[in-house]
Amino acid sequence: MNNNDILRRVRYTFDLKDSVVREIFALADFNVTDEQVTSWLKKDDDVSFVELNDKELAAFLNGYINLKRGKREGEQPRLEETLSNNVIFQKLRIALNLKAEDILDIMKLAEFHLSKHELSAFFRKPDNRHYRECKDQILRNFLQGLQRKYRPSQL
Repeated sequence: MNNNDILRRVRYTFDLKDSVVREIFALADFNVTDEQVTSWLKKDDDVSFVELNDKELAAFLNGYINLKRGKREGEQPRLEETLSNNVIFQKLRIALNLKAEDILDIMKLAEFHLSKHELSAFFRKPDNRHYRECKDQILRNFLQGLQRKYRPSQL
């Protein structure tokens, strides 16, 4: 999955207007213009499409955490230069305040079954021997499950 696709899916699932997306970036102290947001949300084959880099997606996800959970006191987390699916999954989990059971229920909505042990492996540190890389298929099914939960009438 590419970063633009993740941004588009989150925006659609939670019915976020372009102005709200811009405000979410601002909550992470990352200023963007309306034109940037519009070009990130274009289809990949559109001539005005611009690829969203990892740092920009990290800013959006951190801002989304701040929007949903409130900005934490003191210094804000630094923006990751490179994002993995595991980090993206973790940031969405934090923003939506999801427990393991909630995520498993969301995955079932996408007709994808995971055990609690498999799920916990995605949220471990990479140097842990039980760490497991989150593949695109897992993240895609999680986003699809979120869409089915939060926009069920749209499917």
